[in-house]
Amino acid sequence: MSLSQLASLDARRICIIKPSALGDIVQSLPLLPPLRTRFPEAEISWVVNRGLSGILTDQPDLHQVIPFDRHGGLSSWGKLLRQLHAARFDVVMDLQGLLRTGVMCAATRAPIRIGLETAREGAGLACNITIPDTGRLMPAHARYWRVAEAFGVGDASRQLQLSLSDADISAAARLLGGLPRPLIAIHPGARWVTKRWPTEKFAEVACAAMSENAAGIVVLGSGDEASLAADVESRIVAATGTANNVRNLAGQTSLKELAAVLQSVDMVVSNDSGPMHLAAELGTPVVGIFTCTDPIRSGPPGPQHQLVSTCVSCAGSYQKICPHRGAEQMACLRELSSQRVMDAVRMVMSRNDLPARLA
Repeated sequence: MSLSQLASLDARRICIIKPSALGDIVQSLPLLPPLRTRFPEAEISWVVNRGLSGILTDQPDLHQVIPFDRHGGLSSWGKLLRQLHAARFDVVMDLQGLLRTGVMCAATRAPIRIGLETAREGAGLACNITIPDTGRLMPAHARYWRVAEAFGVGDASRQLQLSLSDADISAAARLLGGLPRPLIAIHPGARWVTKRWPTEKFAEVACAAMSENAAGIVVLGSGDEASLAADVESRIVAATGTANNVRNLAGQTSLKELAAVLQSVDMVVSNDSGPMHLAAELGTPVVGIFTCTDPIRSGPPGPQHQLVSTCVSCAGSYQKICPHRGAEQMACLRELSSQRVMDAVRMVMSRNDLPARLA
């Protein structure tokens, strides 16, 4: 089958392979409604890392979530590959494009196996259709949307439809209760150390927002990021002399509760990370901080956001470990000042007419 025939294809069993990371999954999720429109009777499954599977639970357009244990050993791998083969999928989409997802894709033996131009580690060899114009220079959200376009439903509205339960929303209200507006969420974590803007600078931005806007501050993060969040919190308390109006929720929320919190706050100030993308897709204005990544390639779309990037020569290198030594090592983190980020916060306040707007 050729690419041009996808728009008229009939399929009953579809599998999306996108195990990680949170930000990429979130940017892929808007594909589900147009795929459901295009294939109203199809069973749509999604392969995802077990630790991230919570974000996909109770999605109305998904028939099945298939958890993937990346470090589960050979027996776990064998079980997964047998499950994928037994499902007899008609169409499989490998949106990850790595060796492990290429193996998954091949194991399905689906007649139509779709990949992106960004595939590496030989993953593209498992696919018999490659979506064009999906290279690394294209913004990630647009790259994934090219799949919808290939199926003839690219003119649909691109929006995240995340199923949040009453319990998730109530949990967010309880966790945020008593904090003043505007309510600003701070997320100092990121998977790569080269993405992590210093905690002291996050604290400076938070203190400035509290001083200028009487803002409430909520610090977010996973359990693995608890030390980063605690450092931001302690610096805010030390600078302001009080723990009032600041709350540390790192490690205290499920993924769906985190989504409910992000949907409830007025703004998110964050490194380039999953929570940043989740907030943006939920419609919450974002101040995104970009050091080793490129805001054009990796940032969320929309004029309601402000994306701040460093000005060093190696900005946007996508290096997980800084290759420089001496004074140049991690220069991107030092060069980006808290004043520039606070200017972006002011811009988002004004542009989105947030509570307690600056005079």
